[in-house]
Amino acid sequence: MLPILLKTLPFFAVIGTGFLAGRGRFITPDATAQLTRFVFYFALSAMLFGFAANLSLTEIFSLPFVLAYLSATTTVWALVFAVALARRTDREAALFEAHTGVIGNVGFLGIPMLALLLGPAAVGPVLLVLAVDLIVFSSLLTLLITLFRSGRVSLGTIRLLAVGILKNPMIVSTVLGLAWGASGRSLWVPVAEFMTLLGAAATPCALFAIGASLAGRRPDRLGVAAWLTFAKLVLHPAAVAVAALWLFPVDLYAAGVMIAAAALPVAGNVFILAQAYGVAPQRVSTAILVSTAFSVLTVTAVIALLE
Repeated sequence: MLPILLKTLPFFAVIGTGFLAGRGRFITPDATAQLTRFVFYFALSAMLFGFAANLSLTEIFSLPFVLAYLSATTTVWALVFAVALARRTDREAALFEAHTGVIGNVGFLGIPMLALLLGPAAVGPVLLVLAVDLIVFSSLLTLLITLFRSGRVSLGTIRLLAVGILKNPMIVSTVLGLAWGASGRSLWVPVAEFMTLLGAAATPCALFAIGASLAGRRPDRLGVAAWLTFAKLVLHPAAVAVAALWLFPVDLYAAGVMIAAAALPVAGNVFILAQAYGVAPQRVSTAILVSTAFSVLTVTAVIALLE
């Protein structure tokens, strides 16, 4: 396990550096937000385009893979939701707890880290996990919140969801990359070098931004955060492992990547959604902070077991 820890430690060291910079006010919350926008709209998009341009749709999409991840994630989602209701949590907060228990930081942390640790072939499975999270579970969250608040889901809501998915730069860059790869053409050399240079900024900037964004979080309801962290870092990858290794015929390497992706800490965009809807933002924020801290050990352990 120590050799794997030495490989994962630099990634978390960059997160820690960002955290210290944010806590010491060397970088302000506004600067962190701008850095995050740069990564989201430019650097990460360039990286994803480059990866997707060298892949075919058949290398990314696998029905057994999707079914395994979807069934396992839905199971953990339902469990966390049920536990929240059993604690007499209101439905909206329970919904966000369920979302927190299954949505990992696949975009900013998973893609760069797993591509380097598990090899370039890991990109396809990671992109598929990201697509299921964005298209299925983020849409489910919005639909249920709308249903709870208005008692119905309109065509306008569904149209808004579809537009949001189609405008997501991670989805757009991946689709454009696949389309370019399918054309069989090579990028003009200056363009290829530009994309490579811009994409290379994604990993350090994304990790630094994660750490800086954590600096402003204050712990709240640590008992709930500990449970949500356990659900995300332990129950989620365990359920995915059962589904991918025993219930569905998933390729062994792809199954390993899926399990590693499921072991990632809670994604920062869950807090953004919680804040936007005004539902338990502090609870979600604490779960992000705690899960990111403990993921140094759990992600390392999962990757060591996979190897």
